[in-house]
Amino acid sequence: MFRAATLSEVFPTTVMDAGALRFVLTRIRSRTGPVLWVQDRLSRKEAGHPYLPELSLLRVDVTRAVDVLRAMEDGLRCKGLSAVIGEIWGNPCALDFTATKRLAMRSESGDIPCWLIRRAASPDLSAARERWRVTSLPSAPHPDDPAAPGDPCWRVELFRSRYARPGEWVASYDSAADRVDFSAPFRDGALAKGEGARERRAAG
Repeated sequence: MFRAATLSEVFPTTVMDAGALRFVLTRIRSRTGPVLWVQDRLSRKEAGHPYLPELSLLRVDVTRAVDVLRAMEDGLRCKGLSAVIGEIWGNPCALDFTATKRLAMRSESGDIPCWLIRRAASPDLSAARERWRVTSLPSAPHPDDPAAPGDPCWRVELFRSRYARPGEWVASYDSAADRVDFSAPFRDGALAKGEGARERRAAG
């Protein structure tokens, strides 16, 4: 599922699940340029720093959620960035509908994807165009070594979207093709007829 640059939110089902980070990264891999990554104090303390040697990271450590939002908004003015990612713990007052609306508008006007990772948070009112819940699953079998982990897999739920029908899928990252594949394990999460093939082509 590929969309134009906008604000998306991801809620890990458990606060220490790193699968949400990996899922976000697969959605921005096709772009070039550095990624601005901003964390508040609790996210940094509880989840640690991102270690992503395959990416050019511009990392910003701040204390308060309001500072995360300001740094993200400033980053979305920089045309040289490939994405802006922020981590905010819980449901701080600063993260209200107005703040998310500003991020969405900056992201769309600058054509820079913007992602908010929401640990230990409830999905309160937000202007995010897509909102996901992500749970890590056992990795796919390795094609050459059955004892080694293969490509990552997640159970993903799109529970709010301006662009697509909400649903629940098993998603896997195909590293050889550099794309995310979605399948529908539940009847109410099934993609519309023919949509799956289109989305898999677009994700590549």
